[in-house]
Amino acid sequence: MNAASLAERSRQAVWHPCTQMKVHEQWPPRAIVRAEGPWLVDEHGHRILDAVSSWWVNLFGHNFAPIREAITDQLGQVDHIMLAGLTHPPVVALSERLAALTGLGHAFYASDGASATEIALKMSAHSWRNLGRPEKHQFIGLQGGYHGETAGALSVTDIPLFREAYAPLLRLSATLPSPDPRQAEPGVSPEVHLASAIEALRTYLVAHHERTAALILEPLVQGAAGMAMYDPAYLVAVRRLCDEFGVHWIADEIAVGFARTGTMFAHQQALDPDGIAVKPDFICLSKGITGGVLPLSAVLTTDAVYAAFYDDRTAHGFLHSHSYTGNPLACRAALAVLDTFAARDEQGRDVLVRNREAAARFTRLTQPLSQHPRVKAARHLGMIWAWDIDVTEPTFAARYHRAAMDAGLLLRPIGSTLYVMPPYVLSDADQVFLAEGLLSVLNAVLAEVDALPSSQVAVLPVP
Repeated sequence: MNAASLAERSRQAVWHPCTQMKVHEQWPPRAIVRAEGPWLVDEHGHRILDAVSSWWVNLFGHNFAPIREAITDQLGQVDHIMLAGLTHPPVVALSERLAALTGLGHAFYASDGASATEIALKMSAHSWRNLGRPEKHQFIGLQGGYHGETAGALSVTDIPLFREAYAPLLRLSATLPSPDPRQAEPGVSPEVHLASAIEALRTYLVAHHERTAALILEPLVQGAAGMAMYDPAYLVAVRRLCDEFGVHWIADEIAVGFARTGTMFAHQQALDPDGIAVKPDFICLSKGITGGVLPLSAVLTTDAVYAAFYDDRTAHGFLHSHSYTGNPLACRAALAVLDTFAARDEQGRDVLVRNREAAARFTRLTQPLSQHPRVKAARHLGMIWAWDIDVTEPTFAARYHRAAMDAGLLLRPIGSTLYVMPPYVLSDADQVFLAEGLLSVLNAVLAEVDALPSSQVAVLPVP
């Protein structure tokens, strides 16, 4: 079977996510038949570097032996059982270890990040209801925030394309200014913009805290906002203000957890005046939790929230379930991920130390890109890099994506923002290939779009 026939079969039978399917008439989906480490291999044998970790999920490369072996072992024991009235060793062990890592316990499981958002929102509002505060059922999100594409998750997501398409179905949250320094008014320093964002939150809570259940945000990096990175001091203020006004803080660590930002969880970089990391009331986890191998998400919360549901009355229980909640295979994959983080190499380095070293190398390699005359803002945190490109052509992202694929790189710019979030296993040669490819593809695409007639209007969605 050749790639073209498989692509055509996919076009006829599969509805691809976040895709205008008509685009595949001209640009068929690439058929991937094998993956190893950071590399994907298509049916023609072409190798493609997975520079976005297959939508930010892959941590240790594809076909990672410890995860594969853990799943295979678990398959011979228990493949799946319902978690209502039953339990099993992997879900117990995973819950205990996540509690030890975060300081939050009582893990509730689902299969994807949007479901985790739904769980946290429902759990927050329901807990207030159980405590005799049913009026606290409204939510706050941040400008540019993204928390998933189910109805509840879209209600706290500030992406106009999604909100406008499904507006009649949504119960929209309040949207407050992001601390992203790129949003500062001309002449306003990042410090003043940060203070302004904090004051906007305070002002809103003064007026609306009695009806507000929770604030949800992505700690330190707002992914869909173009990898918007902001100061941890904002999270310290969030914790203080949520405590002051009796509002839950939901930390959406779905994309930024598991060392993406340089610490195991992003919120752990926010230190209070005593030097202690602030702690949210809820943490949503998914994506990297299984190393990108199996679907799994988890919501962790405080003893106080858990206690609000602990009652003889069924109606006071948390009324939510998924058929595959706490799937044993996925939990074993997650345990293998945690084992990998805990392990040290022959030089005594753990994953976080190795990542810091790799990040320093890659940052040096991408200096020519960061200094490019068409780059407006270059930024880096942990294992995430982003560059805002000075380009107005609406087809830039689609053109860059296709040109990068032809160059052997899987990259999906967000509007005019080019970013990479690669697996943690790039070799020195892989890093050089990626850094050089980022720059060469950018130059080629800019030359292409700059040559377009000014009257040409075209929108070519990223497939």
